Amino acid sequence: MMESRAALERALDRRMVMRLGAFAGLGAALMPRLALAAADPELLPNVRMLVDKWVGPGKFPGMVASLGLPGKEPEYVAKGTEGFVSPDAMTADSLFRIYSMTKPITGIAAMQLIAEGKLSLDQPLYDILPKYRQMQVQNVYDGSVTDLHPVKSAITIRELMTHTAGLGYAIIQKGPIRDLLNRKGLAGGQVSRMKLPDVYGGPPAPSLEIFADRLAEVPLVYDPGTKWSYSLGLDLMGRVIEVVSGKPFDAYLKETIFGPCGMTSTFFQVPAADAGELTTNYAVVGGVFVPIDKGAESVFLDPPPFPMGGSGLVSSPRDYDRFLRMLAQFGVMDGKRVLAETAVRQGTSNLLPPGVERPAWNSSKADFGAGGRVGIGPETGIYGWAGAAGTVGMVDMLRGIRSQLFVQFMPPEALALHSEFQTALKTDVLALLRVAST
Repeated sequence: MMESRAALERALDRRMVMRLGAFAGLGAALMPRLALAAADPELLPNVRMLVDKWVGPGKFPGMVASLGLPGKEPEYVAKGTEGFVSPDAMTADSLFRIYSMTKPITGIAAMQLIAEGKLSLDQPLYDILPKYRQMQVQNVYDGSVTDLHPVKSAITIRELMTHTAGLGYAIIQKGPIRDLLNRKGLAGGQVSRMKLPDVYGGPPAPSLEIFADRLAEVPLVYDPGTKWSYSLGLDLMGRVIEVVSGKPFDAYLKETIFGPCGMTSTFFQVPAADAGELTTNYAVVGGVFVPIDKGAESVFLDPPPFPMGGSGLVSSPRDYDRFLRMLAQFGVMDGKRVLAETAVRQGTSNLLPPGVERPAWNSSKADFGAGGRVGIGPETGIYGWAGAAGTVGMVDMLRGIRSQLFVQFMPPEALALHSEFQTALKTDVLALLRVAST
């Protein structure tokens, strides 16, 4: 059991997002004329072979991959079932814990408030949440929680959504500050009904307001605006959104994004009527798949302590593609404007504060936007993020292309699935380019 808990903890550390950089290399191959290949009867032959390889006895019970061309419904590759003992087929409407793929949704929702003039990127956080006016910072990263100094500058909204505010994260920090975050119920995520003291050490804060108030009492790990450090920033952004909008955070997302985009299967709490579509999440321990959150018994069927803007959503491949498609169309979905074009353009572009070193994944540096990675160089235009249980979603903003992989296992780096998916996807796209050029 200790080995299983350790595997889960590793799944929730910063390496779970590093693999996103492997997917972003696709951007260099994509061209506008790719849209001409939309009539091709088979867009993803190599991805289909990959899914065939990875689904079956001793491997995954099922998975879904997709590729969406500009203005078109995506092609889905789905195989298997929603769990090893589930009779239900895996489909584009199956439900997955998307964890940190919640972050881009929260970030883009905040960008809409900025576009409406209700918030600004470089506005001090304490304007909205006064308890953040006088924050303290650790003198030594992950060191003492009493050896501190006052912040050199106030946290801003920009810093909050780009992980440069200096906030900690229980899945990243070590030592006394991690213990403090856990004691205050600031883990910012759910995994299972199983008791996992090595992952989450205390009962969660009972509301978003209390979460925000308690987090203000925890020292920062870096001075704001000085370093990119994966954090609870997008969870705290949920509280900012509800204060500024005057609406509960989950209600704001439903009204502003989910409803207008036709995302009918994206939830903080999976309704009982949809429980049959919820997949099972597995821990990979020594190459063996161990169920840690069965679909029919999932913790995501219960009301969450609060809507977690950094990790709390369950969604389907079809729903999340609609979010990515809306972004690719600069805020328009089904011929109707959902979000301001400026909200989408800004949110999917670089928002890092001046002077902050770019974060790196697999030695590939990138910019960062509203809750998601922004590619640079040959990856320019790629925006997206990954989830702790194996899901990945990204959009090429220059070419209108969306791609996804949906599967449920922790830790994602335990298997070679994601690197193999990258290779298969790039091969299929290059083949489409050859077709489009003839």
